[in-house]
Amino acid sequence: MKSPVFANLRGVVTIVVRGKSIEFLVNELTKKEMQVWDLKPLPDGTMEMNIQLADFFKLRPLLKRTGCRISVKRRSGIPFMMFRLWKRKWFVFGFALFIGVVLALSSLVWDIEVEGNGKIPKEDILLAARSEGVYAFQWIYRLPRQDELSKDLARKLPGVSWVGVSRTGTRITIQIVEASKPKEQELMNPRSFVSTSDAVVTRIYVERGQPEVKKNDRVRKGQILISGEQGGKTIVAKGEVRGAVWHEYNIEIPLLRKQKVYTGEKKERGYLYFGKTAIQLTGYGKVEFEKSNTLTKLDPLTWRSFKLPIGWMSEEIMETTFIELAITEEKAKNDGIEAAKRDIMAKYGKNSVVLSQKILHEKTENGKVYMKVHFEVDQDIAKELPIVQ
Repeated sequence: MKSPVFANLRGVVTIVVRGKSIEFLVNELTKKEMQVWDLKPLPDGTMEMNIQLADFFKLRPLLKRTGCRISVKRRSGIPFMMFRLWKRKWFVFGFALFIGVVLALSSLVWDIEVEGNGKIPKEDILLAARSEGVYAFQWIYRLPRQDELSKDLARKLPGVSWVGVSRTGTRITIQIVEASKPKEQELMNPRSFVSTSDAVVTRIYVERGQPEVKKNDRVRKGQILISGEQGGKTIVAKGEVRGAVWHEYNIEIPLLRKQKVYTGEKKERGYLYFGKTAIQLTGYGKVEFEKSNTLTKLDPLTWRSFKLPIGWMSEEIMETTFIELAITEEKAKNDGIEAAKRDIMAKYGKNSVVLSQKILHEKTENGKVYMKVHFEVDQDIAKELPIVQ
């Protein structure tokens, strides 16, 4: 006999029948319209068969009448599976809760990226997006349509020609194309150029105005280099004047330097974090290090290609100390001169060029090297001087 339709939905019990009247029992089951199938005679004189779960509970009177005995070999079907799940209801509840949490987290906006903005601050763009309902931890199904959101953001953000909004998983990307503005012309009043310091002119280029000096002329601080008065009229002078300028530096370099190093001792701590909240689980105890550096590492949980705001945070606290390193007088002098050159570039422009250097005086005492150094620098020496009408 074939198995009845939807047998697994109702539950199936596989039994082994023992006794001398097995055939009589099968006939009685047929008369009672109790369905049995997959009858298999076994070598020891018993018979294996499948019976519906509901009919299994009706076997007792027939077994007494025929003198047969049964043993259950296997149970299958939905009722038995549900019973086993009920016995493990807390596990099933936890698994269902985990699936629910994952689905809920994947239905939230976790990250908002802004691309293409150069002049418009990112904070202004995020504020405009928030007013339209786009912000972190917002439900994805509550987001407005992307085409409508693009139009609304373009109206709210001045200085943009196009706004595009796209979503990839739990990440929202806002693409900005800023409107190009015509270059504003610089408004300038009539002016001349004067020298910023005493120097020898090494180069002079005049675009507009009257040159008052020429190459190799010695000029003094405040002297007019390019005049904005020409032909009885005042104009906006334009040009460039470079000159050789002398600078003196008093340099002081210690021969012993302190350097921070790691001792090799460290302490580790572990945290379970969710969003901005972290709960310490390992590494309790006071840190005995007098000085230390802390290295923090985040290891978030991932779902597909997305990083969830849940994971493990580890802290590595490494002990540090300072050691003294002795340097030679020659290295101290070189380091002092290089530091002075960097100061020259910072003060007088990166296009300044050190033409020569000369140590006027040096001495070593109290663990330090003292020097007075003369630098000859080719630099821009022109500055604007407005012409009062």
